[in-house]
Amino acid sequence: MIKETLKQLGFAEKEIEVYLKVLEQGKTTPANIALLTGINRTTVYSIAKELLEKGVIAEDIAGPKSYLVALPPDELKNLARIEERDLQAKKILISQVTAELQNFTKNTKYSIPKISFIYEEDIEKFLYKQTPEWNNSLMKIDKTWWGFQDPTFVVHYQKYIDWFWKESAPKDLQLKLLSNDTVDEQLIAKKGYDRRQIKFWKKGKDFTATTWVNGDYLVMIMTNQHPFYLVQIHDATLAHNMREMFKNIWESEK
Repeated sequence: MIKETLKQLGFAEKEIEVYLKVLEQGKTTPANIALLTGINRTTVYSIAKELLEKGVIAEDIAGPKSYLVALPPDELKNLARIEERDLQAKKILISQVTAELQNFTKNTKYSIPKISFIYEEDIEKFLYKQTPEWNNSLMKIDKTWWGFQDPTFVVHYQKYIDWFWKESAPKDLQLKLLSNDTVDEQLIAKKGYDRRQIKFWKKGKDFTATTWVNGDYLVMIMTNQHPFYLVQIHDATLAHNMREMFKNIWESEK
């Protein structure tokens, strides 16, 4: 049991043998440890050095011979102190090297996608919360909300659509969405949101989820069957390419 515990503390097999023999002997020479354990004397010296660095044994070099001296078992606490010291030193080094590496990367743009998955019960709350961020992002790029809208989104989230156009949409924002059905869109069209443009896309009949490109955000919402879900990907490169695709489709459709 004690050997397994020492292994978990980072002791190697032979380190455990040497350490336990030193504890048994109290004070002994490396040569005697080699004799008792059957471990090569040179290896014992090397292991003893490791144990000394860990602070779990001591060395008596006052006389003509060098002795290994057992320390109280509670000196094993030194292991934690050493790890804490090493961790703090590593944190300092990381801070230093991070600052230095900034000089190499200050002109480099990184694109690291940030993905959020929203379950059905949280979608409406997320829409209201995230919309201002989408608005800010798309207004910096081309002031246009692009994408494809599944008609079932209109059925389930009319309240959000009304809120958006009455309270949230920036005055210069344009919305240009493709759809594969016009029936449900007529419900919204009657409300007179002039900047909300929908084009019927006959080749989009197999699309089954709403897909928006809002600045640097790509948003996909499944609402034509339960459970609904929303996936948001915050990635400038992916959003740019999807936006260009929707622009081209938009311009090609009459």
